[in-house]
Amino acid sequence: MGNPEPDGPTKQMNELSKETSPYLLQHADNPVDWHPWGEEALALARRLDMPILLSIGYSACHWCHVMAHESFEDEETARLMNEYFINIKVDREERPDLDKIYQTAHYLLTQRNGGWPLTLFLTPEELIPFYAGTYFPPESRQGLPGFRELLQGVAGLYRNRLDEVKQQGAALQQALQQTFRQSLSPVEMGPQLLDQAKEMLAEYYDPAHGGFGKAPKFPHPTNLERLLRHWLASRDSKEGPDLKALEMLAFSLKKMALGGINDQIGGGFCRYSVDDVWMIPHFEKMLYDNGPLLALYSQAAITTGSDLFRRIATETGNWVLREMQSPEGGYYSSLDADSEGEEGKFYVWTREEALSLLSDEEYQLFAYRFGLNRPANFEGKWFLHVYHEYEAMEKHFSRPEFEIRQIIDMARNKLLAARSGRVWPGKDEKILTSWNGLMIRGMTIAGRLLGQPEFTDSAEQALDFIRRELWVDGRLLATSKDGRSHLMAYLDDYAYLIDAIIEMLQNHWSSEHLSFAMALADTLLEHFEDPHQGGFHFTADDHEQLLERPKPYADDAMPAGNAIAALALSRLGYLCGESRYLDAASRCLLSASGLIAKAPIVHCGMLSALEEQLTAPQIVIIRGEAPELEEWAMHARQHYRPTRLCFAIPDTATSLPTALAGKTSRDGDPIAYICQGPRCAPPVTDVAGFANFLQAID
Repeated sequence: MGNPEPDGPTKQMNELSKETSPYLLQHADNPVDWHPWGEEALALARRLDMPILLSIGYSACHWCHVMAHESFEDEETARLMNEYFINIKVDREERPDLDKIYQTAHYLLTQRNGGWPLTLFLTPEELIPFYAGTYFPPESRQGLPGFRELLQGVAGLYRNRLDEVKQQGAALQQALQQTFRQSLSPVEMGPQLLDQAKEMLAEYYDPAHGGFGKAPKFPHPTNLERLLRHWLASRDSKEGPDLKALEMLAFSLKKMALGGINDQIGGGFCRYSVDDVWMIPHFEKMLYDNGPLLALYSQAAITTGSDLFRRIATETGNWVLREMQSPEGGYYSSLDADSEGEEGKFYVWTREEALSLLSDEEYQLFAYRFGLNRPANFEGKWFLHVYHEYEAMEKHFSRPEFEIRQIIDMARNKLLAARSGRVWPGKDEKILTSWNGLMIRGMTIAGRLLGQPEFTDSAEQALDFIRRELWVDGRLLATSKDGRSHLMAYLDDYAYLIDAIIEMLQNHWSSEHLSFAMALADTLLEHFEDPHQGGFHFTADDHEQLLERPKPYADDAMPAGNAIAALALSRLGYLCGESRYLDAASRCLLSASGLIAKAPIVHCGMLSALEEQLTAPQIVIIRGEAPELEEWAMHARQHYRPTRLCFAIPDTATSLPTALAGKTSRDGDPIAYICQGPRCAPPVTDVAGFANFLQAID
């Protein structure tokens, strides 16, 4: 039944009204008879022998909104959809399993990259696509068929040429099997693959503007992290530090930090830039971009000493605290690109607005820095992008840099306050376990490296939320909203969360958190590992059976789940002395070795795991009474070393694994145990000796 609107007629609600996903709920009052993906809708399609129209998108997607307004809200289009198809709507953020499979199917059918909205037509029995596309306009334009015309054509194709449809479907299913089950013979992997990845990144590097490739330009934090790790590792090589890797990393981070992809007023990074110079973004802000970027800018700040990187990391973390954390503790998913039906409207300015909010002095400096004294750069308005750095402003205005910074910061705060009073972009308030794992890691690393305890506290609250709401009967759930948690979790949920907990244990020891990480790892091995060839499937062995069960090794917008699983299991294995975790990590790398060797650049996440297999990570365990441990730990944390993990475990800690319980203090006086993989140096019993030891190996 429909729910009456305050000032309008009653609208009929379709089956999506029972869902928690904001994206699905956005379509709950469409005249389309939408169903969520599930056995009820699939059985209906089989019983009626009607093809399925599968539409996949997400709430922050601009073109999803456009197609919804043009087609799904249109009565005539909805009539055709309801007459010819069983219509299923999927939130790709809740069902990445379906999205991975059907994006691949789209590519195989069209030989073009997909995207969102993803539009597919499936056979009801096999659920194989026989026609696929992304956005379709209501009428034909720019080489795209009109959606109403397409609906009738596809329905006729299924009705009149079913044998051809099924023949094509069989070929597509075979192609999907070959794609998802591809494996190359295992090969021996050495450090040359790390060098090859760096050289390949250099080929795609944009020396003029930073980053990789041309517009649309994405941040690619996994690639940038590979450059950071490569540069740090190269400092101990015979050839000396690889300054090219450092240059590519630092310049890319700088250009993104000063560009429009970084919100110059409120902090936080947008999804991508529509131009080569990072000026105008696609305005949606996704949690999964900002978690890795927060960690990366924090690590780069400590490594390079850059005040800019420290400021950007701090502003990103503050944005998360201010806008993305729920009162219950978990992190929200995203902010929409649109507000009031217009992309970017929330973020742009007119000169008149800025002049009305700022003093003459503030406006003069602000306009020079952010381009308000230049022609408008976004549909007759100004979207802020740094045109002049502080050093240039100091010379131009003959004023000390610190004064200019203070005035600019005051101006930014005024504009932020004014912007907060505008109509906000939609916020997707579902809490995804995997994306929370990425942000917990980011906030934890930033809290530790930048001395921001409020970031650490925030991460602890998010982890507490996951344990309370999304860990049920020894299994993770994938999503939670409005007190309802559901959907079986995926590989990324487990792997990202284990990785985040290992980082969190370095900020503040908790035996309870360690036990949770081990429980997650045990579930990963039991339900996700391929027992024959190694590696981890994206879905569990008791998950709904789909067309395929992928094992993702290559990075995409997020690091590959197998990469993080291999890295985190290896670290957890060395920390706890658990060979089953180490063996699983080794099997994972071996299973991926042929693919990594063929294309190192798309497996940068796997290369970090490989790096720590070639040279085991350094595990520093400090035992003693809690008040004294922090001084010792500070010596291990003052420099960023990606392959060093430091855990300060107070004497009061209980329920420790045997490998840790055997490392004790000396009657409460701190002792440091420094191990390289399974081999440990003699314990260090005084803080000066500990500092000297670390300095010698740094």
